[in-house]
Order: sequence, then C-alpha cells, then structure tokens
Amino acid sequence: MQRMFAVGLCLIATLSSTSICASSIETGDEALDAAFDLLLNKNFNIKKQGLEALVESGHPKTVELLEGVVNGTLRYLRTEKKLVWQRQSSEGLIAIDALADDELGLFSKRKFKRITVNNKLRSDIRSRLAGLQLDNPDPQVRLNAVQKLMADDEISDVQLESIATRIDSESDQPTKDAMALVLSLAKLRDPQEDVRLAALDSVKNSMTPQVRQRVAALASSDESARVREVATSIQTRIERRISNWSKVETIFFGLSLGSVMVLAAIGLAITFGVMGVINMAHGELIMLGAYTTYLMQQLMPGQPGYALLLSIPAAFVLTGLVGIVIERSVIRFLYGRPLETLLATFGISLILQQFVRTTISAQNVAVVTPEFLSGVWQLNEALSLTLNRVYIFGFCLVVFAVLLMVVRFTSLGLHVRAVSQNRDMARAIGIRSGRVDALTFGLGAGIAGLAGVALSQLSNVGPNMGQAYIVDSFLVVVFGGVGNLWGTLISGLSLGVINKLIEPWAGAVLAKILLLVFIILFIQKRPRGLFPQKGRAAEQ
Repeated sequence: MQRMFAVGLCLIATLSSTSICASSIETGDEALDAAFDLLLNKNFNIKKQGLEALVESGHPKTVELLEGVVNGTLRYLRTEKKLVWQRQSSEGLIAIDALADDELGLFSKRKFKRITVNNKLRSDIRSRLAGLQLDNPDPQVRLNAVQKLMADDEISDVQLESIATRIDSESDQPTKDAMALVLSLAKLRDPQEDVRLAALDSVKNSMTPQVRQRVAALASSDESARVREVATSIQTRIERRISNWSKVETIFFGLSLGSVMVLAAIGLAITFGVMGVINMAHGELIMLGAYTTYLMQQLMPGQPGYALLLSIPAAFVLTGLVGIVIERSVIRFLYGRPLETLLATFGISLILQQFVRTTISAQNVAVVTPEFLSGVWQLNEALSLTLNRVYIFGFCLVVFAVLLMVVRFTSLGLHVRAVSQNRDMARAIGIRSGRVDALTFGLGAGIAGLAGVALSQLSNVGPNMGQAYIVDSFLVVVFGGVGNLWGTLISGLSLGVINKLIEPWAGAVLAKILLLVFIILFIQKRPRGLFPQKGRAAEQ
C-alpha cells in the first residue's frame, strides 16, 4: 500500500505536467524513486507530496535522508540518476551513494543537484523527523531526539505538539522527563506571567545548559519583576548545586589519581617495607605488566575485553616470576646494604627498558580500551564519571583487599610479618627467611604487574612509562608508614585528593611541588609516617 501510495502521488504530479518523470531517479526502491521525483520538482506543493511519500515509504534510511534534505548534504547526481552524499576531497567532489554507501567517483559541481526546500517545508521536515524519531522502538533513539529538540532554539509548535501528544504514552522515564523539560522550556517564553512562573517552578531542579541559559535570560531581562525575582532565586540555587557537584567531581578525580598511586605503590610497600630493599626497578615491573596487556591483545585480536581480563593473572604471574629471579640472582646478596641494592636495581631497570626496546618496540604501543571501559557514567546533568577510572578505583580496592587477606590469613602472610618484625627470631623458630624473601619480593613484583595492567588503560605504554610512577610510589610508602598496607592506601588516596584540590588554583606542576614540600615537612615531624610499624624491631 505504501509503495502504491507513493507511485500514485508521482502519477498525479506527472499528469499535472510539473514533475520529473519516475525514470529520472533510480535508487532501486520504487517508493523512494517516486518520493524523490516529487521532491525534485520545482513546485513546493508537489515537494510536500514527496515528503509525505518519503515518510510513508517506511524505508530504514528515511530519517537519514530527511536530515540530508533539510541540511543540504543530500544531492541528486544527474548522470547516475542516484541520491548521493557530496564530499569534498583534495582531488575534487566525491559522490557517495546515499543508500549503498558506495563511492561513485569524482564529479564536477554542476553534476550535483541540490534538493531545494523553503522555510515552511524545512519546518515540516523537522516536524516529521521528530515524529519518526519519537516513534522509534529504541528508547535511546527517542531520548536523543528529544535532547536534540531541547537544544534547538527554533523548535516549532508542531514539534511541541508532537511531544505533548506522546508524553503520556512514553514508557521510558528518562525520555519522559526530557519531554516534560522541553515543554517547560517552551513555556518559559509564554507571554503570560503565570505560565512562565509555573514553568520556572517545574525546571528549578534541572541543571541542563538550556535551563540555565533560559533562566539567566529571564533573570536579567524579563518584563515582569516577579518573574525576574523567581528566576534569580532559581539561578542562584542551580549555580550552588553545580558548584557542589563540581566539588564531588574533584574529589572523585582525586580518588582516581590516588587509586593509581596506591596500585603503583602497594607492591613497593611490601618489598621496601618488609625487606628494606630500595627497588628502583619497581617502575619497570609496572611497565612489564602493561606490556603483558599489549601482548595479550596481540594474541587475541578483536577481543580487547577478554584479553584485558586474561592479562590480569598473566601479568601477576609473569612479573612475579621476574621478581623472584631478581631477588634470587641479585638482591639476596645485598641485604643490609641499601645503597648497593639501589644501584643494582637501577641497573636492572635499565636492562628491562632496553629488553623491551629490543624485543617489542622503542616507541609507545597502542593498548585498546574495551567497550565496557569506554564512555562515561552520567549521574546527573552536572556530574559524569569516566568508566575506566571508576573501574580502576574498584580494581585498586579489590587488589588491596586480597593482599590484606593474604597477609592476615595465610601462612605466607604470617611468615612475612614474623620476618619483618624480627628476622633473627623468625629464623630461630624455623622460618626459612630466604624463601619468605623470594616469595615476598615476587608478591610485590606481581602486584606491580597488576598496576601495569590498570595503567595501560590510562596512559601511554612505552619503555619509559615506569619512570613516571617510581617517585610517587616512594612518596606514598614513606608518607603512609613503611610496611603498613593501610597506611599506603590512606596516604595514596589522600595525596591524590590533595593534589586535585590544589591543581585548580596552582596548576599541575606547582601542585606536585607543593605536595612534595608538604611531605618533606611532614617527614621532619613524623619520620616513620602516618602509621608507623610497631614491634621490638620497628625502630630498626
């Protein structure tokens, strides 16, 4: 029936001798051929018939084609008798088939015919577009359509009527709320004072840019003193709420930065705090964890999510084994000589960097962010959180909780605590301190690998990436209290929040300097950090 209707309209137009005949355009769809034959006519009454035929055609690309007509990007290619998108390139104008998306080649400008519309027809097309999108079965498409109308300053009465007739039957609550907001925004321009006041009351809890703009306009220039007073009060309230949510966002970014610092430092808290080893290769162990993620994605092309999940145990095992090898081959001979361990591990860090440059690449490599880590979590109009940082913050807490349980409730954790408190006494009661040292160093190195997996989603992965975190890691460990896991968590999160609170007025570089000065002054007063170790050997 739809195709018969479209062909019938074309026949009527042809009989009036004012139409381009049906053979003038060949899209492969009879209904579209008939509709665009009418739209290409010079008579705007016939063009309107073509618009109705296009809407009635039910073609899946109707919305896209209508948008192309109203914004002028859809053209008729005379020689090919096709609807095309006109694209500019360095070589000239390229025609792309509007239905098949195939490139048809280069053509001169006079070969493209624009489908002309006047203001009345343009408004009619926009109304039909709104209706088509508002009737879409996908709630996200309907919501996007309403939000697009909300941002349109020239929304017509027909579009408002289209929304008003659908709002009661709308099943998706966010879309329904957006529809109500569009209607309220329109009422803010009503000539009647009571209507404007009622509309102000309905939008007082919204923080969208459109509401803020309209309310500010009423507060400054409305003819009614009462409306100006109410609008000013609502504007102040909205600005206060936005300011509060901005503070929440700053704290979140601080916690996010702090979680990164905790992930980078928590492995160092074990090796440095328990074993007294200044491990300058800790940053390179983080780097190996990040490269493990990259290699897993190379082994599993097209599946970045699964590759990322599998890289978590793979990075822990790989970097843990590397840590055990480092401890057994180098560190075990240097206990009690912190200066030598510093120099030795610095040399190991250079070796690991060169190994990566030689075997993989000297340049940064691309790690794909999975879909579930992309995008934002929109809590309200003023607060949106990036999903990758939300997940990394949760990952940090999970890693900390698992490590805490290992230290508290396993035999390895008991032996680690015994060796850290009094190595000689632990040996005397039969604890193999050498084995504990190797496993402890391996555990710390494995956690550094987990940090590398997380950081691969936030920063560039390259041979030098570990150098950016080694200094911050030592600062977190020293500030929190050497060897204290809770101290590492609290110090890392608090330093991240403090850094983000300082940044807005001091800048990123000066904020880092001020943070370093603060830690230096703090250590002068409390050399053992926020949460010092307790025990007979703690002073050692």
